Amino acid sequence: MNAELLKRLVRAIASGSHDDLDKLARKVVDAERASGHARLAKELDGILSRATRTPGLGNAAHSLAFRELPVSRRNQERLVTLVPQEALEHHMVLPPDTEGRFARIEREFAARERLGMFGLKPRRTVLLYGPPGCGKSLGAKRLAWNTGLPLMKVRFDALLSSYFGESLSNLRAVFDAAKAQPCVLLLDECDFIARSRAGSKDVGEASRVVNMLLQLLEEFDAPGLLVATTNLEGALDDALFRRFDEVLQVPPPGPNEIEKLLKLTLSSLTVGKTVEWSLLVSTMKGQSAAQVVKLAQDAAKAAVLGDEKTVDERHLRAACAELHRHRPDADQ
Repeated sequence: MNAELLKRLVRAIASGSHDDLDKLARKVVDAERASGHARLAKELDGILSRATRTPGLGNAAHSLAFRELPVSRRNQERLVTLVPQEALEHHMVLPPDTEGRFARIEREFAARERLGMFGLKPRRTVLLYGPPGCGKSLGAKRLAWNTGLPLMKVRFDALLSSYFGESLSNLRAVFDAAKAQPCVLLLDECDFIARSRAGSKDVGEASRVVNMLLQLLEEFDAPGLLVATTNLEGALDDALFRRFDEVLQVPPPGPNEIEKLLKLTLSSLTVGKTVEWSLLVSTMKGQSAAQVVKLAQDAAKAAVLGDEKTVDERHLRAACAELHRHRPDADQ
């Protein structure tokens, strides 16, 4: 390989440019073939072709550079889902205290080497809890985006098995994968496997899974982050809370957050100057962040589909009325 090609390859690796890496890899194959190394060129070309044909991974596999994703022992089913970089929504509107705690996790990760020089460890394990739609999963995506880490989401449906000991083996394989490659390991709705053992008559596999999870959290020393989320913090095993470096409530939006969410969601359109934000915000009291965003999106869609240049009070009132009409408690 000539010096110029080698320098370009190193630059592409340093910048993380996967498109450039693909092109340079092809140039390496061509260069080896031109040099008379036909056998090596054929082997390299085969490696590139197999990587291109790998189903279901796409660019995420290149960005993660995982040597091997964890699969279930019995049927070789994938135990995780890789969330591509372009799917990582990361804009959140939070109360100042909550925003500050998210930012602290990100700062500590960025300064992990400097902290280590003083014998200090950054927060690595995070539990996000709160009502449905408040932004817990979005919080995990935000942490992945702001730390530059890929997001690896655990598939509990594939992880849990009715065969003795297999769930434990699968769980350990997932944690081993997170240790082998820096990532944000997401245990979304972790109460699925981490329900309290108190008062439970189950002394079988489910209890062993909780014990294994507690042990893996206690020993967690992967180079990335672990984020667990739950809607049912009261149902989690008490010992689980003590295993997390940060237990963080993601609250429903207050008046200030509701107004910011509405304006942020509508920021790509022109909004009428006569919109009474305070009145609209008061009617949205108690709604989740997801519902607030949906209301704004519905109003925006109505304006666009009606070939109107401005989202006005009429669109917002109609979207608000529809949202309240379809609330679970609307008829109570």
